[in-house]
Amino acid sequence: MKRKTIPKSKGAEQARQQLPSILADAALGRTTLITRHGRAIAAVVPVGALKADKTASLLALAGSGRGLWGKNSSRAISVLRDEWNR
Repeated sequence: MKRKTIPKSKGAEQARQQLPSILADAALGRTTLITRHGRAIAAVVPVGALKADKTASLLALAGSGRGLWGKNSSRAISVLRDEWNR
């Protein structure tokens, strides 16, 4: 079982001063959260974490909008366009 580690957290100024160390940690697989006024605003993550995310295919959604506009789609679109002219 792989253990999850809690990411380190550094303030923005501290992160700026310690950027080489943060990058070295990322190369070792560690994530660092960067905060501003106590709120997380960014994360430096190992590039492997980004490559692991696969982009979902949209092919499963093909044809799923059939019937969305009703029996007369051109009329439905015309009505929507008319809303912009009001």
